[in-house]
Amino acid sequence: MNLQQIGVVLRDARKASGQSQQELARPLGMSRATISAIESGTVSEIGVRKLIALCAALGLSIHVSAPEKRPTLFEWREENRGLKSRS
Repeated sequence: MNLQQIGVVLRDARKASGQSQQELARPLGMSRATISAIESGTVSEIGVRKLIALCAALGLSIHVSAPEKRPTLFEWREENRGLKSRS
């Protein structure tokens, strides 16, 4: 998930909670502009503590996992050859 996708999830959760950006930002010690930048995906990075605080305030959790392994070109070709021979 990239920062823009994270921003969309946070924005949707904030709106579902009925909070304005200012209402969310104030108790977290953040500015409304920071919340806006995060939601719009225009920030270059989000600190882990900030992300944890935002998620906690919105009832979200953070899940960390290894990315799915993408096949190499060789593996992809071999897999597609096997599919063609079954047809």
